[in-house]
Amino acid sequence: MEPFVVEPRPTTYAGFWKRFLAYIIDGILLWVVSAILLVPLFGMLGLGELEGLLDGDLDSSMGFLITLLSTYVATIFAMIIAGWLYYALMESSSRGATLGKIVLRIRVTDMVGNNISFGTASGRYFGKMLSGLIFYIGFIMAGFTQQKQALHDMLAGCLVVND
Repeated sequence: MEPFVVEPRPTTYAGFWKRFLAYIIDGILLWVVSAILLVPLFGMLGLGELEGLLDGDLDSSMGFLITLLSTYVATIFAMIIAGWLYYALMESSSRGATLGKIVLRIRVTDMVGNNISFGTASGRYFGKMLSGLIFYIGFIMAGFTQQKQALHDMLAGCLVVND
C-alpha cells in the first residue's frame, strides 16, 4: 500500500487585467474614503480670504493662496500615507490581499508562496511609484513577464497569484 501523498496545487499567476481591475477597485475605495475624510480639511480654508482674492486685496489673496497650497500639499501627503498603510497592512495580513484583490480572488506572496511582511509590502507600495514614474511601463511589465511580475513585484521579491 502506497503512502498518501498530497500533490501541491500548481501556482497560477494573476494576469495583467485582473491585477488592473483590482487596482481600480482599490483606487475607487481609497478615493471615496479620502474624499469623505478630507472634506473637513478643505472646509478650513478661510472664506474671508477668498473674498479678498475676489476683491483684489493682495494680503488676503496671498493668505488664501498660501492656505490653498498648504492644504494641497497636506492632502497629497495624507493620500500617500493612507495608500501606503492600506496596501501594506492589507497585503501583509493573513489574507495577503487588498479588498480589490479579495474580490478578484488574487493575493500577494513571496517567491515561494508565503505571506509577505509589512516591510516587504511597504517596499512593494513605494516601488509602485517607480513603476508609475517611468510612463507606467513598470506596471505594464506584468503582462509580459513569465511570472506576471510588475517592476515593483520584482523589486520586492513578490508574486501576485490566483487564490
